[in-house]
Amino acid sequence: MPGSEQAVTPYTAVHETHAGVVFLVGDHAYKMKKPEDFGFLDYSTRERRLAACRREVELNSRLAADVYDGVFDVTDAQGRPVDHLVAMRRMPDARRLSTLVREGADVAADLRRIARVLAAFHADADRGEEISAQGAAPALRGRWSDSFAQVRALPQDVLEGRTDEIERLALRFVDGRRALFTSRIDQGRVLDGHGDLLANDVFCLDDGPRILDCLEFDDHLRFVDGLDDAAFLAMDLERLGAAEAADSFLAHYADFAGDPAPTVLHHHYIAYRAFVRAKVACLRAQQGGEGAAEEARLLADICLRHLRENAVRLVVVGGTPATGKSTLAGHLADRLGMVRLSSDRIRKERAGLDPLHSAAAAHGQGLYSAENTDAVYRDLLDRARRLLALGESVVLDASFADTRHRRGARDLAEEVRADVTEVRCTAPAEEIDRRLARRAREASVSDAQGRVARRMEAVFADWPEAVVVDTARQDPAALEERLRGAAEPGRSSAARGTAAG
Repeated sequence: MPGSEQAVTPYTAVHETHAGVVFLVGDHAYKMKKPEDFGFLDYSTRERRLAACRREVELNSRLAADVYDGVFDVTDAQGRPVDHLVAMRRMPDARRLSTLVREGADVAADLRRIARVLAAFHADADRGEEISAQGAAPALRGRWSDSFAQVRALPQDVLEGRTDEIERLALRFVDGRRALFTSRIDQGRVLDGHGDLLANDVFCLDDGPRILDCLEFDDHLRFVDGLDDAAFLAMDLERLGAAEAADSFLAHYADFAGDPAPTVLHHHYIAYRAFVRAKVACLRAQQGGEGAAEEARLLADICLRHLRENAVRLVVVGGTPATGKSTLAGHLADRLGMVRLSSDRIRKERAGLDPLHSAAAAHGQGLYSAENTDAVYRDLLDRARRLLALGESVVLDASFADTRHRRGARDLAEEVRADVTEVRCTAPAEEIDRRLARRAREASVSDAQGRVARRMEAVFADWPEAVVVDTARQDPAALEERLRGAAEPGRSSAARGTAAG
């Protein structure tokens, strides 16, 4: 291809990555692929490098057509091609997003523009059956597993044992969220994206951002959820110490893309991108790259932090009437961003009654018969199942007096890979009496009165798995802190003790 003379002009600077070398010559940049085979990336032959160069120009022209000039040959003395270069217009280093962030520049407006450009790019990106398949849970699980295998195959454990916990948390989330990933496909969220959106490859120019260097060596790795694509840049901003900017960028992207994804999916995709980059840093560390091992561990820590944040939770709040379980469940749902499901409301809904309409009956009678109660709990858990599978954390508000119903909640949590915390509310007898008297004077979703409450207390099964909360004596701030701790990932059903103040 004409232009090989330019490729051998003395360069003024050179930059090297694990997979390539960039020569900076005047107002142009020339990129050469390394003759390496990393398993997930194979540039071992000249033909493979040529194909990769051509593909790079083709794909990157989607977002930066005025930057990429084409593919040039590197020739020997006889004019025969021995390698190939991607020729590009040189971008100003001072306008790199990574440079601006490191210098503490105000990039808020730039990030908003980048988010808008990316959302528009995604709106027009290719979609199709082959592309959609890469957004399904099995494909995502496969990409995680491939990365784990590649990291473990390295002769040195650069991540110092972090991989095991990352694998456990990542695959637990994916395996329990198949319905969520299917819904993303159904919404058309999986597309042919950028695949490698790093702050170092984004330039904030006066006439708009230029987004360079998309992933070209494996189409399937570029077939991703749009949120996954955007999360790469959010992760990189966090790596650079700009966590607030990362959150703002991802929020702008979701807004421009009209994407209602649950927060846990934001966390999961950031974690996935962090581990991908940690893997790359591990490879650079094996090549002797300065600072690569420290960067790999930093990225692994970012990954772990987001995986812990993206745990889906099921909190079971029970107790006898007037012990404050509904108030506590509502408070917990508000503070932890969970969906509250109430057995009292479901019971009335199933009967076609207004929630405030009284259906009071003797214990075990009417709407409160054993048959009706079992049906209510089945409905309660079915609704929770659908929400948990879609990535929503749920707090269940019901008496849970029967061990069968508690066991059903635990089985559900295991089925959808959710962390479960069980809480039993209590209160002094005199406080319960005051609450029941007040309830008798006011409209209430709950129908239980004094005689029913005492009967339920008598038959309430022991609940050793539960955190016990005295809702009359517990300081609200300390109570919230204790419940937050009980609901943290890893505590699960093993959380024990009394949360009395």
